[in-house]
Amino acid sequence: MTGPVASNLGQVLARINAATERAGRAPGSAALIAVSKTQPAEAIRAAHAAGQRAFGESYLQEALEKLEQLRDLDIERHFVGRIQSNKTRQIAANFDWVHGLSDPGHARRLSEQRPPDAPPLNVCLQIDLSGEASKSGVDPAGAAELLHACAALPGIRVRGLMTLPAPAEDETAQRQPFMTLRVLRDQLATPEQPLHCLSMGMSDDLEAAILEGATYVRIGTAVFGPRPYT
Repeated sequence: MTGPVASNLGQVLARINAATERAGRAPGSAALIAVSKTQPAEAIRAAHAAGQRAFGESYLQEALEKLEQLRDLDIERHFVGRIQSNKTRQIAANFDWVHGLSDPGHARRLSEQRPPDAPPLNVCLQIDLSGEASKSGVDPAGAAELLHACAALPGIRVRGLMTLPAPAEDETAQRQPFMTLRVLRDQLATPEQPLHCLSMGMSDDLEAAILEGATYVRIGTAVFGPRPYT
């Protein structure tokens, strides 16, 4: 398994580097989260052996089982799935980052349930730019209020914004929602809360996301191949 995963990872990193150069940005300014949901622990080990450190998981119980198997690895753990109130305690205790926070109640729970000996949980606020009922996220008009509520919570640290736009065929169309998120970030950012992170872009549109300022791209299939199940 090491061979194909390592090869895929190299190809994705080459795409990221090329897009970063094309955007005139500093090398390394866009980082990869390898989304390993539904993939076995062995696939994560293969990517780790090839140099990958940040991994994203969506299904909590599956993620916890794999994290137990991978305790010997130095990995950065990103939760990229839908947050549910009855799962916030385990998310707060087992992850370094949360991409997709859009509910002030969940924010309070994550803050209160973050272990006292751990640093604040890094979070990106999910912004709904497409209005799709199947996706979470706060409307752009409500982003400032959510940010204000989260800023007062000691157990979390808002690092930026995240979005999951509707698919688009060409790069120009793909760039539009990413540009919208970047502009919103620029409007919300302050010296006290600079919101450096833009979590946006997947396997099919990572170039468009990086051209519009993505600092994290979340890539699954292009790294690991087709999911064993969904």
